[in-house]
Order: sequence, then structure tokens, then C-alpha cells
Amino acid sequence: MFYSLTEMRGAAMSLTAAASGLVVFLLSVSVVQGQRVWGVTYSSTEICAVKGSTVEIRCSYTYPSRWKRGENTVQKTFWLTQKEGAQLVDPKTDSEYAGRVENLCENNNCTLRIRNLTESDSAEFRFRFKTSKDIFWGIPVTLSVTDLQVNVSRSGLSTHLQCLSSCPPGHTSYIWFKNGQEVKEETSSYADFRYDPADSSSCALKGYEDFPSPSVYAPKLPSVSESPSAEIEEGSSVTLTCSSDANPAANYTWYKTEQNADLSSVNEGPRLVLSSIQSSDSGQYYCRADNLLGSTISDPFSIDVKYSPKPPSVSVSPSAEIEEGSSVTLTCSSDANPAANYTWYKEDEDSPKASGQIFTITDFRAEHSGSYSCGAQNKLGRSNSTFHLIVVAGSQNLLSFVTIPVVLLAVISLSVFLWIRRKRASRDSSEPEERADNREECVPDQPEQQEDLQYASVHFSNNRADPLYSNMRAAQPLRHTEQQEVPEDAAVKFSSAAPRTRSQDSEEDPAALYSTVNKSR
Repeated sequence: MFYSLTEMRGAAMSLTAAASGLVVFLLSVSVVQGQRVWGVTYSSTEICAVKGSTVEIRCSYTYPSRWKRGENTVQKTFWLTQKEGAQLVDPKTDSEYAGRVENLCENNNCTLRIRNLTESDSAEFRFRFKTSKDIFWGIPVTLSVTDLQVNVSRSGLSTHLQCLSSCPPGHTSYIWFKNGQEVKEETSSYADFRYDPADSSSCALKGYEDFPSPSVYAPKLPSVSESPSAEIEEGSSVTLTCSSDANPAANYTWYKTEQNADLSSVNEGPRLVLSSIQSSDSGQYYCRADNLLGSTISDPFSIDVKYSPKPPSVSVSPSAEIEEGSSVTLTCSSDANPAANYTWYKEDEDSPKASGQIFTITDFRAEHSGSYSCGAQNKLGRSNSTFHLIVVAGSQNLLSFVTIPVVLLAVISLSVFLWIRRKRASRDSSEPEERADNREECVPDQPEQQEDLQYASVHFSNNRADPLYSNMRAAQPLRHTEQQEVPEDAAVKFSSAAPRTRSQDSEEDPAALYSTVNKSR
């Protein structure tokens, strides 16, 4: 039912008129007659359009050529809009619609065109035209502007897609696209039993095919970024961030390659924070991105933690006794990143003896004995290791000792053996008759046999935990002594702890362990 401005005014006046019943009756008759000549017809009174698209609200209007005993002509046509709680405004003059609205009228047909729709454009619109005799209003048209989204769900092996919009139910039809190709579906739901992770799907409102929803698809190959991007030093912190193009948004899981093992999970979420990073954190990291449509894993991202040299270890070759005049090779190694440079020093000498990981001393002599140190250095720091090389007086052999506990155990065993022998000899001396025969067996027949006796003396320092040996490999200095064969008719004597002067003690290296074997000529 449509009303002219005169009719609406008359209805208002009738509420206060004294003869209200008669007036209302007459106006009602006028409205019934006027419906045949006054009117506005819309193509649709419920319109749903997509955000970013262009909408056209169309109508046609009619009016009597003669009205109120005179000629009736159209003077102006216009559209008005009213948002919730606001006044009616002309969109052509409202700054919110500036440059986006057109009012196109021709031959009693009018179209309101709004471009680049936003969700705030959702409102009621009314057409109005003015004649020389009156003004006529059309009923409201509701415009809903929606932002389409595709919702994904899984049920067993089937993928279910639903097109979500703010359009009133039943007021529009939908079109589905898969990999850019139209799928013959006209409902808001779509089920795919053969969905491939490489597929992408979208939906659109019918009539707005050029404005489909954002596509949904499985995650693309993730990328990993590092912050800070500078060189990573031990003790610092680094953050790795994973990102992947995916819709719906991806979930992220971090993995690290462990030595001789499969990938192990180290964190959930797009960021991996490594605080106070250690050398053990070096390695290859991976990021996996997944959503309901599939998953993918990134290329390996390497973390290379830089650190200063660890305390070096020194090996001696050959590790057994070395004859004086031969050569000895010393090798220094240290865990460091970047790789360490090595320098060799001798005690009480300012200038380095050599550089490089290997130090070879040829034609080794007594004057070469002493304390040596190996220094490992890179741009982050330096670490040293000190050790002793000793030529024992009275021997033509160079001994390198790094295993004091082994020698100590041998000395203790020898002392126990001698103590047992002494106790047995003391017990035997208490029996004179039996000792007479025993002495004859133990005393050598000829005095000159004393010249064939071999003497062995073993000395070790009191510093049993000298840290100078802590990084050296076991040298086995006792091998020569252990392999000595003593003839059955020879007597072996071990020197007792004879008194020594203070000057003798101060001349010896308190950290040295050595042995001497003297043979008679």
C-alpha cells in the first residue's frame, strides 16, 4: 500500500479533528482510489551484496497525470537512507558515500548504484519522488553487505565446506569454485570426498561471481626467519619465527634433528625462542605448518652457535719411551667454533716455539725437557693447557708421563710385596738352625756377582692431582720397566727412601714422574 504526502498529512490531521470518523472514512476512500495511480515497485526489497562489489537497487514508479483538479508532473526523484538510530539522509550528499553513489532515472525507472561496498553500507533505502502536486514515498528496501568466508570441517575422509555470510537465509543462492572452476552447487554447504591438499576452494553469491570469498587451501611451504640475524654466540638468545600462507590459518610445530635419531619435537607455536643458547643447540631445525586441509614442513634451518675454545687436550707420539736423539710429535686439539688457532710455548721463554696444531721436536735432548703449553685461540677467546716433558738423568730415554695413578698403584704393589718379604725374613731369622741352610741358598757364591745386580728406583711427585696432566692422553711410561726380564740368578734391589737434601728436592720438578734403570757394565 502506498501513500502520497497529502494522504499522510490528512491522516495526521484526522486524529485531532472533531468529526474524526467521517474524515478517516473519506481518506480511506481516497487511498483506495489512489493505489491505481500512485506507486513505487522494487525489483527486490531484500538485497544481499558482497563487500567490495557494486550493488544496484532498482525501482519503477507511477503517478496520476492529473491530481487535485490540475496537471501533475514529476519535478524531482531521489533516494534516502536511514541507518539504525539515525536520520534520513541523501546518500549523494553524505560524505560517507562520497564518490560512490549514482542516481540514474529514465522513463519512470530509477536505479541507485553504490560502488565498493563496505559492511557499514548495510541499511534501509527508500525511493521518493516529488510532483507538481504532491510527494510520494516508497516502502523501505533492506541492503545487507556481507564478507564471505568459507568454514572448513572434517568428518572421516570427507572435507566439508560451508559458505558463511550475513545474508538472510533463503534470500540468495551460492556458487562454489574449486581450483578456479565453477562447481554446480547452489547451497551454502559443499562436501568433497576427494579433496587434495593442493586444491583451493571458494564460494560466491549468485550474481556476484566476480567477488568470491577468500579461497581455502592447505599450508604452503613455510619460511623461517631469525632474530637477531647476526652471528649467534654462546650465551645469547635467538628467536626463530615460522610463517606459512594458509587458509584456515596454520598451526605450527618445531622440530630439531638429533644425532642418529629422527626429528624430535621441541616447541609448539609459530615462534621458537632459544635463551642462553649453548653449543649443544647447534643443528638443523624444521617447522611444520598444518590445518584441516593438509600439512607441509619447511626446509632445514641451521643454527651455528659460535664459542671460544674449550681447554685443549695434548697427545704425545710415540707415547712410550723415546730414545734420546729421536723425535717426538705433540698434537693439540680443542673444541671451538670457529676453529681454533694453536700456539706452542716453553716455560721461561718469551717467544713461541711453534704455531699450528702439531709441534714436532727432532733430535730430542736433555735441554728440551721442561714445561710446555698449548694455547688454543679464536676471535671469541683463548684457552691453555700445560704439560711436562722430562729426560731422566742417567737414562738415554725420554719419558712422557701423564698417568700418575697407574704408577702410584705399581709402587704401592711393590711396597706391599717388599713388606711381605721383610716380614717373612724376620720370622725366619728367629729360627737359627733353619736359617743356616737358608743363608747358604740366598748368599751369592762369588762376590763378583754383585756387579751383575740391576737397580731400579721409582720416584713420583706428591702432587697427585696436578691439573697440568688433566687433558693429556695416557702415556704408559711403565711399559719398558714391566717388560724387563730379570735372570733367575740375578738379584733385584729397589732403592729405599734414602735421605735427601733440600737442594736435591728443589732441583727436581715436583709435577714430574719418572723412572731410572741402571745397568752394570
